[in-house]
Amino acid sequence: MTIRFGFYGRVSTEDNQDPEASRAWQLHRARALIESRGGEIVAEFFDVDKSRSIPWQLRPHAAALIEELKDARRGFDAVVIGEPQRAFYGNQYSLTFPLFEHFGVPLWVPEVGGPIDPANEAHDMIMGVFGGLSKGERNRIKIRVRAAMAAITATEGRFLGGRPPYGYTLQDAGPHPNPGKAADGRRLRRLLPDPVTSRVVRWIYSEFLKGRGYLDIAEDLTLQGILSPSASDPERNKHRDQRAWSKYAVRVILTNPRYTGHQVWNKQRKDEILLDVENVALGTTTKQRWNTKDKWIWSEHPVHDAIVSVEEYQRVQEVLATRARGTFSQRPHPTRRPYAFRGVLFCGYCERRMQGNWNNRQAYYRCRFPAQYAIVNDLDHPKVVYLRESEILDEVDGWLGTAFGPNRLEQTIAAMAEQAIDPNEAAALIDLRKRLSRCDRKLSQYRSALDAGGDPTEISLWINETKSERARLEGELKAVPVAQPISVAEIRSMIEEVGDLVRLVGQADPDDKAELYTQLGLKLTYYPEKQYVEARIEPEPPHVRAVCVRGGT
Repeated sequence: MTIRFGFYGRVSTEDNQDPEASRAWQLHRARALIESRGGEIVAEFFDVDKSRSIPWQLRPHAAALIEELKDARRGFDAVVIGEPQRAFYGNQYSLTFPLFEHFGVPLWVPEVGGPIDPANEAHDMIMGVFGGLSKGERNRIKIRVRAAMAAITATEGRFLGGRPPYGYTLQDAGPHPNPGKAADGRRLRRLLPDPVTSRVVRWIYSEFLKGRGYLDIAEDLTLQGILSPSASDPERNKHRDQRAWSKYAVRVILTNPRYTGHQVWNKQRKDEILLDVENVALGTTTKQRWNTKDKWIWSEHPVHDAIVSVEEYQRVQEVLATRARGTFSQRPHPTRRPYAFRGVLFCGYCERRMQGNWNNRQAYYRCRFPAQYAIVNDLDHPKVVYLRESEILDEVDGWLGTAFGPNRLEQTIAAMAEQAIDPNEAAALIDLRKRLSRCDRKLSQYRSALDAGGDPTEISLWINETKSERARLEGELKAVPVAQPISVAEIRSMIEEVGDLVRLVGQADPDDKAELYTQLGLKLTYYPEKQYVEARIEPEPPHVRAVCVRGGT
């Protein structure tokens, strides 16, 4: 009798391995264990770019495997793991295996030669040891990488990768010091002042020391027609506004110590914090935080041409510190404020997402473009755009409940499917999107490899190649004159996932509503001058409704 197996594996960029190669050898180990016993793998659950420290419930494919365990109609009889150190970290085994035991699904592991016996103390001890080894290995890698990065920065001042700061370009700095990598043609890079933007940086420092503020400098630069850092590199800054200089861009330049000619590392760190202090078993998540300046690692000597002197940089920092002491410190809110339209409400003037603002015990949304960016001639934007959540909440919920209610559900699905494309065009579009997704995954993996201490020069080459490929694919995607490839079945499946919308929108709290709106693809655009909000379900252009606010027309 053939035993049907589900396979679970994991790889992250901290392992510095190719996901396909890692999946292949983990599958090989799993098959070597089960095929001699008449086993066959019929389902795969493989997490890519997920750290081993992430609990199973937060790994997409591990979470999907747990859900399959709960289903009596699951398509497999047992689960096999290629390597326990990749599957379990710390105490994750002791928190996860009881689920396998409860639902009666054996867990096979090569290290125990077959299925784990819950009554066997040796099996339990072996799996606990592997969890501890996995945690210890990760900690050792972290310590070695941080020590190596600090030493390289302090003694060599080597460029560690990433995009060059505004004002610099990258210059070839000779062959890689590692003979093997040099033989492969890999080379080092160093920062070289750009003849145009470096003058802008010097001007910013000079004007700031004369007493001008961030926004004043940003407005002057915009009026002069000087491209902002985002506009100077549009391919890598598509998510940022490129019409004008922002005061934050000016601040970043004034606080970047690399303009002094020194390499600086360890400005930020990654901390692991508990997901829930009341439930430690949920595990931790990683948060990036700023280190204090005394923990920054400076190169012992200048390693590239300076744009400003160390003395000038220090004077700017002293001015910033003086200004900071003169401002008030806002008391943090004791609880996180709930916003139902989090991330889905946009300003009709500048098309930027509006920010949540709690005022008079109510949720508001505001856009303060003029307070953050320099004024631009082609954008007539009020100083502040405000909208109270309660003014449109019932209208939006009522519209959603009507459009997706039982009486109009089929009509809505049919309307959403009207713009479906022909199969050939759909296949081409889906293929382009898949290739774009692969590029995004690669970029995420390469950046994580940099954080883990991989060779900056080599990884930078990979990143640049992948970005070029992504830009080319985006151009091809824009050239495809088709609508969004969505079928009736896909639309119905999406709606079934969120359930009875009439019931959900009426009873949900703001956080649940925000999740629901995001799943539906809701997009709201507020036009203050016309006094209405345009509500869309994307990718469903035909369903548009204007919601009047503040007594407008």
